[in-house]
Amino acid sequence: MSEQNLAHNTANPAAPHLPVMVHAQYVKDISFENPSAPMSLKAGQEPPKVDININLDAKPITDAQVKSLYEVAIRLSVKATRGDETLYIAEVLYAAAVSMPQIQEEHHHPLLLVEIPKMIFPFARKVLADLVQDGGYPALLLGPVDFASMYLSRFGAAETPTEAVA
Repeated sequence: MSEQNLAHNTANPAAPHLPVMVHAQYVKDISFENPSAPMSLKAGQEPPKVDININLDAKPITDAQVKSLYEVAIRLSVKATRGDETLYIAEVLYAAAVSMPQIQEEHHHPLLLVEIPKMIFPFARKVLADLVQDGGYPALLLGPVDFASMYLSRFGAAETPTEAVA
């Protein structure tokens, strides 16, 4: 992602009215292991046990042309097993480059770890579902995630996401 590209995207005349600007969304890393195929794909077997982990990360990006630029990433990790057998391991690291120059810096943290993940999660979920399906299994359809509860359990109630937007 070049500085010129980010600067071009911020030329949007509506940008001054938006509290958060999404400059780019992208798959940063993707992995799929299918160690038991093709035997694990046979019909009539018991459904697998699926362990799902979701991790979030946000870090600043230095850019001379875009103020308050961050990369927010969601890591979706899935391990499906049947008994002692690993059927598949899938991992998607999906990210977005966002800026919020009109929001005071002390309010960035909850926006970066609640509101931005809410916006990009459907895209990450779709990438994961397609990856699992392309591995020969039924698409893994993740339900909605309560990022606000995740945030509160990790960082406490010092500042809620709705306070950050106000």
